[in-house]
Amino acid sequence: MGTFDVRVQLKGLYAPPTADFVEVQVPPLTTLAVVGRGDPNTGDEYGPAVEALFTVGYALKFAGKKALGEDMAVGPLEAMWRAADMSAFTAHRTSDWEWTALIPVPDRVDASALADAVAATAAKGRGGPSLDRVRVLRMDEGRCVQIMHIGPYSAEAPTLARLHEEYLPAHGLMPTGDHHEIYLSDVRRTAPERLRTILRQPVGPA
Repeated sequence: MGTFDVRVQLKGLYAPPTADFVEVQVPPLTTLAVVGRGDPNTGDEYGPAVEALFTVGYALKFAGKKALGEDMAVGPLEAMWRAADMSAFTAHRTSDWEWTALIPVPDRVDASALADAVAATAAKGRGGPSLDRVRVLRMDEGRCVQIMHIGPYSAEAPTLARLHEEYLPAHGLMPTGDHHEIYLSDVRRTAPERLRTILRQPVGPA
């Protein structure tokens, strides 16, 4: 029986240092995704999006194990963040944030497999109001710079400022895609000062 676990199969991408930025090459990945906008804590979209992603993720896990003998570790939760004005991140103007919440899934997951999982989830009355917004998204970030942030999400701004104002210019790089965060801690069970979050930025030559 095979097991899909992105944190094991791509271990080098999920354990960056906490003090220094490192450059990595991220291979193409298949994900489940929901696109939305607004504050992830106080807005009315982010929570239902996460609920839908994980409910469908577990439906795919059980379906794959039953039909193919393939197990699947669900999660971690990840999100791509963007804004028309990047200062929205350093200034923490959360109402201006646009996001794509996502979780990695095996490459075998396509639109047909997703439709089956969504139907099975809906039949059980699960998944919440964002169930029909889940999509399969193929990501290809390629060259990235990343670091591990320890602490509350609200304290990320100085690290992001250092990345964009110091590290990237000093290395002749520029952003080529959305800011990417990978949440390795369960926010429901982890003190804010102990949260572990990978901050990843796709880059290219300036």
